[in-house]
Amino acid sequence: MSIHFTKKEFNSRQSKAIAALDERSLDGLLMFRQESMYYLSGYDSFGYAMFQCLYLGSDGRMVLLTRAPDLAQAELTSILDDIRIWKDVAGMNPAQNLKQLLKELGCENKNLGIEYDSVGLTAHNYRLLDSALAGFCKLSDASDLVNKLRYIKSEKELEYTRTAATLADDAYDAGIQLTKAGAFEGDILAAMQGAVFRGGGTYAGNEFIIGSGEHALLCRYHAGPRHLDKVDQMTLEWAGCYRRYHAAMMRTVLVGEARPEHHQMHAVATDALLACEEKLKPGNTLGDVFAAHANVMDSSGLKEHRLNACGYTMGCAYAPIWVDYPMIYKNNPMVIEENMVFFLHMILMNRDNRLAMCPGHSVVIGSGGAERLSRTSLNLEIK
Repeated sequence: MSIHFTKKEFNSRQSKAIAALDERSLDGLLMFRQESMYYLSGYDSFGYAMFQCLYLGSDGRMVLLTRAPDLAQAELTSILDDIRIWKDVAGMNPAQNLKQLLKELGCENKNLGIEYDSVGLTAHNYRLLDSALAGFCKLSDASDLVNKLRYIKSEKELEYTRTAATLADDAYDAGIQLTKAGAFEGDILAAMQGAVFRGGGTYAGNEFIIGSGEHALLCRYHAGPRHLDKVDQMTLEWAGCYRRYHAAMMRTVLVGEARPEHHQMHAVATDALLACEEKLKPGNTLGDVFAAHANVMDSSGLKEHRLNACGYTMGCAYAPIWVDYPMIYKNNPMVIEENMVFFLHMILMNRDNRLAMCPGHSVVIGSGGAERLSRTSLNLEIK
C-alpha cells in the first residue's frame, strides 16, 4: 500500500479537524478538495476531476463517495474503510447519491461545512448539489477549515518538503547543463522532469514553466518549445515534488551575454529576495514581507515591472496548480508561524524592452526565521 504517513499522524489531523468543526458548530464536513482528502486520509488520486466527496463527521466517521475507477485507488492509498460508489449511467446525478449517503449517516437537518472553493466542485456539480440538499441540511462554507490545519507542517511533512527541495535543485542542475545557444527547450524540460522522477519524485501540481526570448516574461507554461538564440534569456519556474509535497524555484538564465538592464534587475530582485527572507520570522505578517519586497523594488525605480504578490505557502498540492494559500501581498494580516513553508518569487518583467529577471526559491520558517531550502546559488547564470 502507498500510504505515506502513520495512522497516529492521521488520527492527530482528524482530531484537529473535528475540533475545528466543533468551534464552528458544524456536525460534519463535505470535502471536495483533493488536498484535504489526502491530508486526512492519504487518498491519492486525480478522481476529483469527476464528482467525489469525502465526508468527515463530528463523531470521526469518514466516508468517501467516488466512482468505480477510484475504488482500488482509495483502498490502496488511504486509511479509508468505507468507500461508496456512484455509477456511470444515463441520467446520473451523484449529488443524489451523496444525499442518500448523508441521510444514512443521520445528517438530515444538521449543520454541515462544505468546501465550495474547490477545483473538485465545478459550478455544474454545485448546482446539482445545491438542488439535492435544499431543505435537507444547512450548508456553510468551510473551504478554509482543513486548509488552515495544513499551514503548519509536521516533522514528516517537512522531511518530504526538504526532499522535494533537493529534487528541485537536481532538476535545475540537469537543465542548466543543457542550456546553451541552440538548445531546445523541450530537451531542457525533459532533463528537469527526469531528474525529479529519478530521485523518487512525482509530477508537480502544474507544468514546469519555460520561456525564452520575449516569452521569458510569461508566468505560465505555453505550447510550442523553441531553440535558444545565440544571445537569449530563459525563465524557468519548476518544483520538486515528493509524496505530493512541493518546493518551487524560479530563475532567469542568460545565454551569450547580459544587458546592463539584466544586471540591474538581477541585483534588485536578489536584494528584494534577501529582504523578504529577513522579514519571514514568526510574529511578522505576510504584509510585512510584501512591504520589504515592494520597498526594494520601488525605491530602485522598478515598481511598474513588479507584480502585486511575491510568494505563497507550499505544501501538498494537486493539478491544476501547486500554488497554495495564503499568498504574500500588500497588507495581508496573516501572522507567520514556525514550520510554515513559503515559495518566494521576485518577478521583474519589463514589457517595454521585453526583459525578465525572476529569482525565487522555497524556505521553511524556524524559530529564528527563514531557512533557505535550496543549495542553488543566487548568482546570475550566464551560459
